[in-house]
Amino acid sequence: MQKIIKVLGLSLVAASMTLVSHHSLAINDDGVIQLYSQRELLALIAKNQHLQQVKADDCQLVEDIKARAEIVKLPSYQFLYGDMLAYGVCVERDAQHGIYMMEQSAHQGLVEAIEQLGRYYHIGRFFQQDNHRALRYLSEAAGLGNLNAQLRLVEMLGDGLGSPVDFEDAYHWLHNSIISDNTQRLKATQLLAKLAKLMPQRVIERAKRPLLK
Repeated sequence: MQKIIKVLGLSLVAASMTLVSHHSLAINDDGVIQLYSQRELLALIAKNQHLQQVKADDCQLVEDIKARAEIVKLPSYQFLYGDMLAYGVCVERDAQHGIYMMEQSAHQGLVEAIEQLGRYYHIGRFFQQDNHRALRYLSEAAGLGNLNAQLRLVEMLGDGLGSPVDFEDAYHWLHNSIISDNTQRLKATQLLAKLAKLMPQRVIERAKRPLLK
């Protein structure tokens, strides 16, 4: 499977710091909301709270977010701005450009963007439903450790979508995931059991091997 990840160059990171060096974190002494740090934004994205935060900040950061997404090309901000455009949060809705920004983020390796595109292809949101493309994106995100992608991938394979060639890797990734949420852990157990019914025992045993350090 051809990888869809590109590494963001150090020169680009340096340029981004130059362009946005006047921003800091949280709220300054004048009460002005300032731009999110990379760590903050990635945490918001992981919890699916990024759009709520933009609205909670009264849409004050739209131009800064757009600049980091379109000029500096930071993948986390491409994802955020893409979601804002796709759903019309604090900007005029433009699903086509929003999806384009999400794709740019995915091409730079943001796993949440890769998972989201796979999910959209699977459920037919913004795109025509395309399980082949869904499996491609979800396999990429699952291999990078994204739990949501791992769950959806195993579910799709267990439902007869995709190829038996992918069973072992999909089982391997989810079987070795650390899942703190009891409901998600139960779901993972059930999905793995369903997929296991389609796999030879020797393949199941190989799939249960530990992750390489």
